[in-house]
Amino acid sequence: MSTSLLDKTPETAEAKEEKAVQPRTYIPVKRKKRFTDRKEGRHLRTLNAMNKFMPFIMPMRCDALNTFAETLDVTRADVFIKDMIAAGYENFSFLHIMLAAYVRTVSQKPGINRFVNGQRIYARNNIEVVMTIKKEMSLDSPDTCIKVYFEPDDTIEEIYDKFNAVVAKEKENAELGSDFDKTANTLANLPRPILRGVVKLLNWLDYHGWLPKFLTGVSPFHGSMIITSMGSLGIKPIYHHIYNFGNLPIFVAYGIKRTVKEPQNDGTLKTRRLIDLKVVTDERICDGYYFASAFKLMRRFAENPALLQKRPEEVFEDID
Repeated sequence: MSTSLLDKTPETAEAKEEKAVQPRTYIPVKRKKRFTDRKEGRHLRTLNAMNKFMPFIMPMRCDALNTFAETLDVTRADVFIKDMIAAGYENFSFLHIMLAAYVRTVSQKPGINRFVNGQRIYARNNIEVVMTIKKEMSLDSPDTCIKVYFEPDDTIEEIYDKFNAVVAKEKENAELGSDFDKTANTLANLPRPILRGVVKLLNWLDYHGWLPKFLTGVSPFHGSMIITSMGSLGIKPIYHHIYNFGNLPIFVAYGIKRTVKEPQNDGTLKTRRLIDLKVVTDERICDGYYFASAFKLMRRFAENPALLQKRPEEVFEDID
């Protein structure tokens, strides 16, 4: 990122409008649905033999968990956040940067947006991010889950708008309860023997790709990625498992910001702001080299969020 960001002044209304009308770089490829495709993804048929074999060797997600730790330098991101708030983006935070960095990474490395169901590997049709939030910041406040849909060429401003719109809607419906709350309450109130049978049935339907779309739409266990901010709780991140039920392949947790002072060659101390990141992945969706290249790209975007204000020059499709 250029040093001009550090001298950036708040955006004018004209500048914000110019960004809003950036032409889309992503035009979805129209594909004919094949017999083994699912509602939420297409079956990848050109994977090598090892990739196709892995879901049979490791049939459950808990068999295939890989953990990854990273530390992000958010010194520039902190300046960017202040500038965005000054420009009128109320409550803009590092969460918006992480969401935008992930979405932009998917646009360049679509393999991390795959999932495993029914011992097959699929390319997801969209980008859907899940997050668990508290309705109020208190110990007795219930949790609820939100799901936000993004386009791979969304800018960080568009991601901010989409995410905040979903959060605002949940707050408005706090008393009525979200679709997720209503579904969870209905299932949780069933007698235990019936609930066990219902969960087995849902797993069986999900294995064959027959789970109703309205259920996958509210399910926090189906999506591209789930993210949690442990920093909002004032603690370091944890390695959070991903679930056997559903098809979420990635769980990202990040913690509180911390400050370090590093000695320089001239004897001075350089102050850096850091955030620790913990990631749990389903290793069956792509190999380690691909994951590594994707996370390096995601780190670049998170540390240089000004890159996310323009659309990507090109959006890449996953393999057939």
